[in-house]
Amino acid sequence: MTDEQGRVHRALRTLSAGNRTLLRARDEGTLLQDMCRVIVDHGYLIAWVGYAQHDEQRSIRPMSCVGLDSKVLEATPLTWGDTGLGLGPTGTALRTGRPVIGRNILNDPALGQWRDEAIVHGHAAISAFPLRIDGELLGNLSITAADADAFDEAEVRLLAELADDLAYGIANLRIRERHREAEKTIERMAYEDALTGLPNRLALCERLRAALDIARQAQRSLALLIVKVGGFGEINDTLGYRQGDRLLQEISARLAAQLADGVILARVGDDDFAVLLPGGGADDASRTAAELMNALRRPVDLGELTVDARGSVGVALFPGHGDDPEVLLRRASIAAYHAKRTAAGHALYAGSLDQDCTRRLALMGDLHRAIANDELRLYCQPKVAFGSGRICGAEALLRWQHPRAGLIAPDEFIKLAERAGLIRSLTRWVLEAAFRQAYAWQAAGQHRPLSINLSAQDLHDPALADRVRGLFATWGNRPELIQFELTESALMDDPEGARETLAQLKRMDVQLFIDDYGTGYSSLRYLQTLPVDAIKIDQSFVADMVANEDSATIVRSTIELGHNLDLSVVAEGVENQAIWDRLSALGCDTAQGFFVGMPVRIESLAEWEMQSRWHA
Repeated sequence: MTDEQGRVHRALRTLSAGNRTLLRARDEGTLLQDMCRVIVDHGYLIAWVGYAQHDEQRSIRPMSCVGLDSKVLEATPLTWGDTGLGLGPTGTALRTGRPVIGRNILNDPALGQWRDEAIVHGHAAISAFPLRIDGELLGNLSITAADADAFDEAEVRLLAELADDLAYGIANLRIRERHREAEKTIERMAYEDALTGLPNRLALCERLRAALDIARQAQRSLALLIVKVGGFGEINDTLGYRQGDRLLQEISARLAAQLADGVILARVGDDDFAVLLPGGGADDASRTAAELMNALRRPVDLGELTVDARGSVGVALFPGHGDDPEVLLRRASIAAYHAKRTAAGHALYAGSLDQDCTRRLALMGDLHRAIANDELRLYCQPKVAFGSGRICGAEALLRWQHPRAGLIAPDEFIKLAERAGLIRSLTRWVLEAAFRQAYAWQAAGQHRPLSINLSAQDLHDPALADRVRGLFATWGNRPELIQFELTESALMDDPEGARETLAQLKRMDVQLFIDDYGTGYSSLRYLQTLPVDAIKIDQSFVADMVANEDSATIVRSTIELGHNLDLSVVAEGVENQAIWDRLSALGCDTAQGFFVGMPVRIESLAEWEMQSRWHA
């Protein structure tokens, strides 16, 4: 066999072994090292792979080397620039993108740095092949041989094929790695909450199912707690989603800090967290719930302002309350809703709560239908002026005559509407009905103002002012015959935001009332700056003012305050002659209550007035 044939045979064996290496490769680092090892094992002296760096020096980062101490390469300022070491075969191959073949180390000036070591170790010629992935330059495969006339055309063709195969192998491994990372990301997204990093509902259900299996076998209990964060929707509406996210992250950190090792914390809804206590009973769960409530009670600093991190905790227990993950989650959530109405803020599930929740869920669905099918009814309660003793207006009141459940109290279905996101739909219905009735009165020559209640959510509705403006245009109502009432607590939830909404309404020349005054802790500063025309003293003070001197003092002070601020004063809860006489003596402007008149169907008000003591 001639030397030329021997070199071709060597290259063929190297290529064949290299292909087997590609098939076995599991990661990029191992592939590079094994490929360099194959090249040296089949007759070449040195094989190394470097990756081109796109830094200012155009450096080459050695990735793998066989036949030469890797520390030598790492200590050498390798470059693919057009000066110094960059003029050698490796630098030139990277810079030009073409193979550099058979450079003689013993007489090539650009390889002088390597000459002494080459003489000692018998190195004679070097070739460098660029590695490309999808046309982009990645790095080099450089090979050193012992004979100066190595790397003839046939041998180079085979080695170039080996370099291409190596680049393909690197690309294939990188694709596989990206797929693995994508799968990990998909799995993480499927089981992890992106905002808090906690397990999500799906992950919790799987862990809860496993914990239930263990608890059954060991005949042990476990507890599931649901933590509902209060005020999250309002913070999102008022401050934006970024601040809402900050609130949830802070709450997540607080809850985690309260829990021992082995306790699982998960985020299972927009503002719901779950805590799984393996082996926990009622006492353990109640103690943990109390600790979580204490953590929630501390205000949360959101930078621009500090908010109250209100919340509630519900507890469901295995086996007493269920043995299925979804059942326990649902019942713990029901208990958390109930806990909002308790002083402690946390509660154990009880069967009666489930019945109540089922009823409320059914009513929520019915309320959707009631709004869509115009099943609601508008009532009103008259107001009488103390000075004239005549009807001076009425407050629009919403009623729901359920076809099966009968008359449902407004307090109940208004709360249902808030939870179901229907409050704005209800407001739209009331606005339409009230404007239509005010038009009917106006057309009949009955100039009677009608006041309409707005909720805290209505104040955050950017379309409210435009909707009211459109109703005025549609019905042609005189502005002085339409009034709006907003509870003091709704105004104090966001007084700055409320001011803009009230200003838009006031520009339409309507009258604005603060309802339930005395219950919302409003400051005089806000009372002075809000564009309101009247205050309504809450009925809890008015109804008690004859028997309770403290209530009488509050009523008297409120009337004086209102008049000093040039505001009219309406007293709610006027239920008898004694209260009427007392208010009249104090100079109150308007009365509303059962003594004046019970709520009546709004279309019947004119007939009622004709038969009442207040008729002229």
